[in-house]
Amino acid sequence: MDAEDQRENQRNPARDRLRDAAIETFARLGLHAPVRQIAADAGVTAGLVTHHFGSRARLRTECDDEVARRIRALKEDGMARSPEQQLAMIGELDESGSTMSYTLRLVREGGPAGRAFLERLIDDAHAYLQEGVNAGLIRPSRDPRMRARYLVASQLGGVLLQADLLGLDLADGPALVQRIAADTSLTALELYTEGLLVDRALLDGFLAAAGPADAATSAHAAPARTTARASGPIDPAPADRRERTKKEGAS
Repeated sequence: MDAEDQRENQRNPARDRLRDAAIETFARLGLHAPVRQIAADAGVTAGLVTHHFGSRARLRTECDDEVARRIRALKEDGMARSPEQQLAMIGELDESGSTMSYTLRLVREGGPAGRAFLERLIDDAHAYLQEGVNAGLIRPSRDPRMRARYLVASQLGGVLLQADLLGLDLADGPALVQRIAADTSLTALELYTEGLLVDRALLDGFLAAAGPADAATSAHAAPARTTARASGPIDPAPADRRERTKKEGAS
């Protein structure tokens, strides 16, 4: 959306209300819901929808933009809150049900629009994760862009698989969000806070095999290891420690 379009939207809140109504309809009925249905749900005529957006494709593009904006705002808002406030947000996630349903439908559909949407989510994740790093809330990454891509792909793919496994209906966004949050919050918080592996041997071996470029990046990121909270500082040389233990035992 160009600057002129953004100024038009700011001058026309009725357009925003129609767009928001369209997001609700697309989330409930699917991304191919007809304009007539969107108009009926919004309590207006189909001609008014066309008057504001020109075409159904333009309406979809603006819905995509708004859903991506909502997701970034939710993430940034969460990082700005205290841990207690962040936990309280979990109980409020059902308010974002239509946003989640729309997102999952777009990801599942794929195609150029779906890929462009995902790339935007990845760009946004890269940005707000870096904000978290700068604030001392998140550990730095050796490859920040790939970390953002991995997190977005695994989170959205994981929610889609969970929805299929549990037989959840994407049309009921609030129920979907409530169930996924109830099932996965503990596991996600545990993994993000404490990690999974108790030993660095695999990572150190991978970095050693990868070559000097990755090793230099690793050295740059190393100071962040001492900022771990729940899991405590990470030993930067477990292999050396094991070797010393073996020698001491032999002697």
